Amino acid sequence: METVVRRLLQTIPVLVGISIIVFSLMHLTPGDPLEIMFAGAGHISQADIQLMRSELGLDQPLVRQYVNFVCGLFKGDWGMSIRTKAPVKNLLLERLPATLELTAAAMVVSLLIALPTGILSATRQHSTIDKLGTLLALLGISLPDFWLGLSLILVFAVGLNWLPGGVRLGFDIPHPPTVTGFFLIDSLLARNWAAFWGTLKHLALPAAALGAPLAALTMRVTRSSMLEALSQDYITFARSKGLRQRMVVLKHALRNALIPTVTVFALNIGSLLGGNMIIERIFSWPGLGQLVVDSIRTHDYPVVQAAVLLYALTYVIVNLLADLAYIYLNPKIRL
Repeated sequence: METVVRRLLQTIPVLVGISIIVFSLMHLTPGDPLEIMFAGAGHISQADIQLMRSELGLDQPLVRQYVNFVCGLFKGDWGMSIRTKAPVKNLLLERLPATLELTAAAMVVSLLIALPTGILSATRQHSTIDKLGTLLALLGISLPDFWLGLSLILVFAVGLNWLPGGVRLGFDIPHPPTVTGFFLIDSLLARNWAAFWGTLKHLALPAAALGAPLAALTMRVTRSSMLEALSQDYITFARSKGLRQRMVVLKHALRNALIPTVTVFALNIGSLLGGNMIIERIFSWPGLGQLVVDSIRTHDYPVVQAAVLLYALTYVIVNLLADLAYIYLNPKIRL
């Protein structure tokens, strides 16, 4: 427990550094958010714009603005959106479940593809399965996720009409009552099976587009670490005792081989959270990614700053969980 607390305390300077960098870059980029917001609105005078700038605190020195932003975070006040005038905290918490649900689905897709393929490729090295898995992994790493997303829409949504190509749930299906914000969980709690299966169908294509690159990378790492584990002396000893191949692979080799896989998988969770901005845009997914893209375009400083800090905190927590998983996989490892 002491180690976990120490690691959490180490995240504080990381988050502070990230907040300073994001705050500085957003305010140094050309363009005034209020000028962009009211572009083309002839009934808005410069006096009105200046008054709004004063109300939002944009006329204060940058150091003062940053101090107000940090103090507001500790008070639970993340500021007000310049574009929508809504509390930033409400905007992020409203969009966050959709992004986390899509990210979790992409993680499941990647693991379901990567682990079996990596294990089979390692146990049947140089076979047709191994060569086919290697080819698919190279394609998955090489193909951009936006191209893959558009291709999936053209094939499965437009061409074959098997799956929906956008949004989170069809307009013909009533949304489940909001309890957690996750449609799959809320529909199960409400026993709304139409919403549950509808959510799964709408998740299929964006989760596949987002999870395919991670699946390819995870498969390559799993194959490599499995090959190394299968060549160790303890595996030879296990086989000499007459253990079945399945027991040797799954119980003895896989547990040690998963340590590099967990490392790569955890490090790429940040890529999933960041990469979903493009995927959410393509599939019209109402998540945090779309909100961040729109906020960057309109120079909505408070939203971008809070969202990036939320991304960073999630990334740090996921890597802490990965460190704890090392101890479970190999008790000899200590943080």
